[in-house]
Amino acid sequence: MSDSSATNRLTGDNLTAWAAFATVLEWLPPALDAPLVRDYNLTHFEYGILFALADAPNHSLRMSVLAGYANSSLTRLSRAVSRIEHRGLVRRRRDPLDGRSTLTTLTEAGLEMLEKAGPVQDHTVANLVLEPLTKTQRRQLLEISLRIQQAIREQGGWQSPHASPSSGTD
Repeated sequence: MSDSSATNRLTGDNLTAWAAFATVLEWLPPALDAPLVRDYNLTHFEYGILFALADAPNHSLRMSVLAGYANSSLTRLSRAVSRIEHRGLVRRRRDPLDGRSTLTTLTEAGLEMLEKAGPVQDHTVANLVLEPLTKTQRRQLLEISLRIQQAIREQGGWQSPHASPSSGTD
């Protein structure tokens, strides 16, 4: 180990902040999965696919766009879409405007699943992430998350066209 790497190690408050955040990054995904898998045999990742499609024009998106929203490889996304396609929640077809691309479309069954699973997901997110925070802390969480997103990549992540950055409920 070189001397420069030893001096660049996280220490003190920086290490404590990172350790707390890293723990959240590890614990949150399985905590979000648990109620969806238990009640609907649906992972949080699969729920996110349904959610993104429900919000899209004609309930359809190119697989490459979905992969970008999910920060996923096309391979991982394709496996997840295959699982929910076998359940009749989505269907895939060639994009008529570009035969090289595949469109994924939410089916009626997928929309029904989203409507059933949505309250469970909303409750889980509220219970684990939002309710433990004050209104001010929720605004700070938004600001912090957006700054971290921007540090990772210039273009932002998926944002609902129905929500403004300053919106929030108690």
